[in-house]
Amino acid sequence: MARVQIRLPNTFIDALGAASNVLESSAEEVLQAGAGVVEPRMRTNLADAIGSSTKQPSRSTGQLLAALGTTSLEVNSRGDHNVKVGFAENRSDGRSHALIANVLEHGRSDQPARPFLAPTRSQTRRPAVEAMKQTLASRFEAVKP
Repeated sequence: MARVQIRLPNTFIDALGAASNVLESSAEEVLQAGAGVVEPRMRTNLADAIGSSTKQPSRSTGQLLAALGTTSLEVNSRGDHNVKVGFAENRSDGRSHALIANVLEHGRSDQPARPFLAPTRSQTRRPAVEAMKQTLASRFEAVKP
């Protein structure tokens, strides 16, 4: 049976440890930078979608737009870091904001679809990734020896 042993320089091992620490400590800042790009665009797209293309005057109460926000950093059971842009639950009448957003996004038999989520995703994918890259790069630059 063959045996392989790889020895890495201590400076390389130390650099990997430092990079791991930077990634762990800056996860929230990096994800918030991405969410900072997505949330304003989603808010604009939602405001434009509410009440548009309706046969009757809009009955919007403003609750859906007011419920839009960004969560704080959450770490799941697999160790993945997540920040979500979405709606706080529930409305004052007990209905789910997610239900109202889904009807607005996809429509129903008596209401045309007025998508705001899909356009937000396509409009913000690259800018959000770039914002997160820049934030992470600045964090790495700050800890360079």
